[in-house]
Amino acid sequence: MKRTNSVIARRVFTALSLVFLLTLSLHFIRIPGSSSPDFSCGEPSNKSVDVKVDAGATGSAIAQTLFAKGVTKSSEAFFRVAVGDPRSNKIAPGNHRINLHLCAKTALDQLLDSTRITGLINIKEGAWLSEIVPQFWEGNFTKTDVASALIKVVKPKGFNSLEGLLFPAQYSFAEGTPALIALQSMVERSTREMKSAGFFASSEKYSPQELLIIASLVQAEGNREDFSKISRVIRNRLLKGMPLQFDSTVHYVKKTRGSVFLSTQSTLINSPFNTYRRYGLPPGPINNPGADALQAAIKPAVGDWLYFITVAPFDTRFTDSISQFNSWKLEYKKNLRDGKFRSKN
Repeated sequence: MKRTNSVIARRVFTALSLVFLLTLSLHFIRIPGSSSPDFSCGEPSNKSVDVKVDAGATGSAIAQTLFAKGVTKSSEAFFRVAVGDPRSNKIAPGNHRINLHLCAKTALDQLLDSTRITGLINIKEGAWLSEIVPQFWEGNFTKTDVASALIKVVKPKGFNSLEGLLFPAQYSFAEGTPALIALQSMVERSTREMKSAGFFASSEKYSPQELLIIASLVQAEGNREDFSKISRVIRNRLLKGMPLQFDSTVHYVKKTRGSVFLSTQSTLINSPFNTYRRYGLPPGPINNPGADALQAAIKPAVGDWLYFITVAPFDTRFTDSISQFNSWKLEYKKNLRDGKFRSKN
């Protein structure tokens, strides 16, 4: 019994000695990035670096990148600040121009400053190519480089226009990135989104290009909650051989936004995109549609609607009756006269 106690005592002593030595070693041996020293929040360094934040990047991943780039004194310092500040969820993906040797709080502030995102191009759902190109110029791409890229960019097989192939998202490109690489990345993103929606696996009679045209019409003609119904109206009218008669196609030709009123004279414009004068789909997309519009293009709602009209803001109605449509049209005109469609901005 005494011998047993002696053995146990020696084992306990050995274990405690190992814990002591391990603790001592951790105290004196610094693991890079694991402690939390922080730079002072004084004047930032004049030197800066590009910090790339990937879409969906975690706070710990961003913290490690900042530490590795020399922005913060430790990854832990930034991680602690980010966890305690809800604004950190709003850090945008892209290349951020950040100063060196910053305290963690200032590093977060700079990451949240959109003016520090280099080569920023923000494509909104429904944007026209003509509205996107000037953003390249503002993002320090030269006009010559952009003009050349617009010609050389490779489109998916069967697509005859770049319009519609620049998927709506926020893009950021490092300084010196050729415009062709930037544009091609947008087209590749659009192709992935169309594949995800099922454009290239569809057994329908509509080609991927035609589905993209439908998606662009859906995007332009209504609010998100009505997308699938609008998609069905398009199909129903095409099936019956009726002209689409969409105001959005004329607005695209005229490059006008912000007006719901379309004059009779405008409907007579001679253009293949004018769906008042031409039957069938336009020859190409009329904007760059987002993911919801892509989904609606291939998954229309079930219904026999042939007509729809926005009687008042966020009040769009669908019917298969021309008499009902004309009645709603009178209501729309009254609301238009009463100023219900005027912007409140």
